[in-house]
Amino acid sequence: MRLNKLQQPINSGFNAQSTAQEVIRGIDLSGKTAIITGGYAGIGLETTKILALAGATVIVPARSLEKAKTNLSGIPNVELQKLDLMNPESIENFTEKFLASERKLDFLINNAGIMWVPLQRDGRGYESQLVTNYLSQFHLTAKLFPALKRADSARVIMVSSYGHQMSPFNFEDPNFENREYQTLAGYGQSKAACNLFSVALDEKAKQYNIRSYSVHPGSVYGTDLGREEPIGLFIQMGTHDESGKIKPEVRAKLKTIPQGAATTVWCATTPHLENIGGVYCENCNIAEIDNGQIEHRYDEPSTIKGVQPYSIDLESAERLWKLSEEMTGIQFDVK
Repeated sequence: MRLNKLQQPINSGFNAQSTAQEVIRGIDLSGKTAIITGGYAGIGLETTKILALAGATVIVPARSLEKAKTNLSGIPNVELQKLDLMNPESIENFTEKFLASERKLDFLINNAGIMWVPLQRDGRGYESQLVTNYLSQFHLTAKLFPALKRADSARVIMVSSYGHQMSPFNFEDPNFENREYQTLAGYGQSKAACNLFSVALDEKAKQYNIRSYSVHPGSVYGTDLGREEPIGLFIQMGTHDESGKIKPEVRAKLKTIPQGAATTVWCATTPHLENIGGVYCENCNIAEIDNGQIEHRYDEPSTIKGVQPYSIDLESAERLWKLSEEMTGIQFDVK
């Protein structure tokens, strides 16, 4: 196993309570262009607001244009485009349109994601969480790579999750064709894939001054990611009472949406990471490697942290890159 030696906390000046607005204070993004998938809801919407108000032009791809238009109303510097991440043809259409504009791309924030879904497959037979949370990121990033190169100093952010600890990437059966489907295993391997993709992308693309990061937003209250989660599991985890209501003492420890978006915005804009990439970040800092020394408790959100070595291993990252090319039919040549 080969791990990035830069995967260790630094003195960032921020912490779990920092907000997106705080970490970007004093940074002017005028003339910069960002694409943020899922940038019209939850922490994605907050990320869009913060980057746009700092002067960036933010392009928000959305499957539901009406919902996105409503949520983005009143935010300056925002462009809305059609994109369905479960549809490879839709990704091709979106990226071709952007490349035809000949604009540079300073920030690509792969924020969109799904969780807790039953077994669903796309037209290729691929499992939906793997497609939405990872394969679409690979496809989108590959096609937008010429625009990232034009920026001459671009950053790619994969919004991952502590959920990567639920399962390593299963190279033998990523689409649950020969094993029983478990939604959390599907979610976990999709987020482990995000981490591995970030490691490989940074290793290959840093020659063009393109750096890549994966991000755990933290345990955030108020997003709709867990809308399909069975309430019995919340109770079992100790976060909710028997009536299904979140315990006040747990609620008080969860991050707000502005705090949940902070690490994404920090990774995209902080000068602290100018010479650092391929790392997994949380709480506006580079995360600690979890070698079993961290005691995790779901009713204590501050312990939901750390990165598993299997998800930042350079050899596994290269193996996943090749598999992703095979699965998508895309030759992602970084040159």
